[in-house]
Amino acid sequence: MATAGPPVRGRATRQRAAVAAALAEVDEFRSAQELHDMLKHRGESVGLTTVYRTLQSLADAGQVDVLRTREGEAVYRRCSTDDHHHHLVCRHCGRAVEVEGPAVESWAEAVAAEHGYTDINHTLEIFGVCHDCAAPGPRDR
Repeated sequence: MATAGPPVRGRATRQRAAVAAALAEVDEFRSAQELHDMLKHRGESVGLTTVYRTLQSLADAGQVDVLRTREGEAVYRRCSTDDHHHHLVCRHCGRAVEVEGPAVESWAEAVAAEHGYTDINHTLEIFGVCHDCAAPGPRDR
């Protein structure tokens, strides 16, 4: 059963609603191509360009998180919070945890002010190896 996704800015179409709903159903980060494949598998007629445009619209509205993989590909996930946050990302399995960083916020504001910048924003991803992947023992990874 499809769940309603977040509202999408721009023209409301069945295709854009399908992209938002598909994104709402997954907890992990997915690429535009993966979401497109998911929609095709369901029989949805949504072009890859529409998927990219919808994801960009959702990102611009702050409704999805966007990360870059090691290969430079953008991957997307619905934000679980409306508050500004950062991510810890596992280099092995891709698991991501949303974290707050008050020290980062203070530092960013101070550096911007020191250089005369206003109306700043930033993103921060910290990459490492999660507890599960770091645990000794055989794994199918």
